[in-house]
Amino acid sequence: MERWRRIITQHRTPPADDVPVVLVREGAHGPVIHAMNATARALGIAGGARVVDVQAIYPDLHVERADAAGDYKLLERLAHWARRWCPWTVRDGQDGIVMDVTGAAHLFGGEAAMLRDMATRFKMQGLSVRLAMAPTRGAAQMLARHGPASVVCDKDTMMAQLAPLPVAALRLSDDMLRLLTRLGLKTIGALADVPRVALMRRFSGLAEDRNPLVLLDRATGRAADPLNAPPDAQVWLARVRLPEPVIDPVPQLPALADALCADLAKGEQGARVLRLTIYRVDGEWRSRDVRTAVATRDPAHLLRLLTGKLDGIDPGFGFDLLTLEALRVEPLSLHQDHLDGSRDAGRDVVALLDRLTARLGPEKITWSAWVQSHLPERVETRVPAIAHSAAVAPEMTRERPLRLLDPAEEVTVLYAVPEGPPARFQWRRVAYHMARFEGPERIAPEWWRDKPGTRLRDYYKVEVQDGRRFWIYRQGVLGDGRGGDPLWFLHGVFA
Repeated sequence: MERWRRIITQHRTPPADDVPVVLVREGAHGPVIHAMNATARALGIAGGARVVDVQAIYPDLHVERADAAGDYKLLERLAHWARRWCPWTVRDGQDGIVMDVTGAAHLFGGEAAMLRDMATRFKMQGLSVRLAMAPTRGAAQMLARHGPASVVCDKDTMMAQLAPLPVAALRLSDDMLRLLTRLGLKTIGALADVPRVALMRRFSGLAEDRNPLVLLDRATGRAADPLNAPPDAQVWLARVRLPEPVIDPVPQLPALADALCADLAKGEQGARVLRLTIYRVDGEWRSRDVRTAVATRDPAHLLRLLTGKLDGIDPGFGFDLLTLEALRVEPLSLHQDHLDGSRDAGRDVVALLDRLTARLGPEKITWSAWVQSHLPERVETRVPAIAHSAAVAPEMTRERPLRLLDPAEEVTVLYAVPEGPPARFQWRRVAYHMARFEGPERIAPEWWRDKPGTRLRDYYKVEVQDGRRFWIYRQGVLGDGRGGDPLWFLHGVFA
């Protein structure tokens, strides 16, 4: 909710604090509640409830659309940002972060002091948090969501603090929660008091992540529950700090490009997207992005691309810091030129595409790409050359003409063979007599793209008396209910 309020404040006045506000997402049977503010939570509104049901009870409910993808990205960034406290952090569900702070608490003055530091730093980010520190991962997750706002428990008091929590803290399915409620097992303590033999017999067929006994054992430390934290993303960044502010960044670019490419070479990586950023002395910053058609770590090539992107950058009163970062990299093994010293011509073409794209823009430099389609005119499309990847052409089981007319040109039929191609037709005011033909090849409309009523096509390869070969088609058939008489078009010319 804090992220939504921060974004909405930039565009309009948010609702008052005493108004129940919910964020909704699409569910199986209509919009459901994704998140809510404190006022809505105090009214008993729970996540996952249908919006229409809640609005029937609370007509003054304020509903907004949730940005689940944005929340996910923010939580991923926060999980890595939290590694200021320990090296092992991971996102926990849709609203939490798990950290393994074993051996790190003393660096902050103890467990309680560490939690206070966490609460302070999250508050500085404009985020409210519920914190819990426990000997096991499951216990910390349960206490953070269903216990006090900030709590530290040790091994001796852990079970006493978990006992009053609801069994929903184990993150069980709705069916399992209803079953436990009917059995009278509403709290963790009540579940723990049941003999283990009875629980094992009752839940033996369930998966581990749905078995209450297994989840309880993980929370109490009876079963292992290790934290598998992903490694930090590799940052490919080169920077230059200047003792005094300067106006022209060009003299600093060679050192930046050399330093970044040296790091990329050590990791056998090549840059695809680069960002040059200058930091002005007045606190402002300006950046420029460049892209390459293929992965590269050639400093001279990168320098040529960057030099053409500096026009229009306002240095203000000068800048004292420049950074060059590879935002996207791809594996690039070490390679060697030909033994005779010659260069690969393909690499020169790619370098030319990069320079033209950097100067003219990606929409001006295009490349042919294949598209899966039945209709011949849709098989090929144009895409920016900078984003082009080697695409496999669709497999052609039939011969196709080398030249297609775009659009196909209508021909006048002078005499037609019944259910076959025209024996004589006129194209561009020239009459042609057919010598032989092959076909038809029927191509139906693409119902998921074409408008209703689009007619099918019957294609023929025809050879006229002077030896030339054409690709013509009849659009529609008599009696198809989609128009009048069929029309004939010439679509291509064979070699």
